[in-house]
Amino acid sequence: MKSTYQSLVDAAFAAQKNAYAPYSNFHIGAALLTRDGHTVIGANIENASYGLTLCGERNAVFSAYAQGYRKEDIVALAIVSDSNPVASPCGACRQVLIELLEENTPVILASSKGGYQETSAKELLPFAFTKEQL
Repeated sequence: MKSTYQSLVDAAFAAQKNAYAPYSNFHIGAALLTRDGHTVIGANIENASYGLTLCGERNAVFSAYAQGYRKEDIVALAIVSDSNPVASPCGACRQVLIELLEENTPVILASSKGGYQETSAKELLPFAFTKEQL
């Protein structure tokens, strides 16, 4: 698996090692690249009260926003797992991505088992609920 975003995927795999997943044992890593060349990482963090769990991609995106970045600053997002085929974001994450990324920002999904797919927030959630409906 070699791509334009290989270093971003590698950073996501490194972040995956930080996952805390004692209940599902499903480790997700994420890495977000900003226009100024900064990489923001995230990993899933589980909780015994499952609803309080934070997915890796939301962790990375929220961290970027907390550092002052906004959607126009984000170049790409990589999300990695050990699943076969690649794991795609859950519904909650798709909703966050459609609002906090530009709709055509590349989202790279990769697996340690060799799976790889490039998509976008819009492709992940084609009939998104956005502020335009409010």
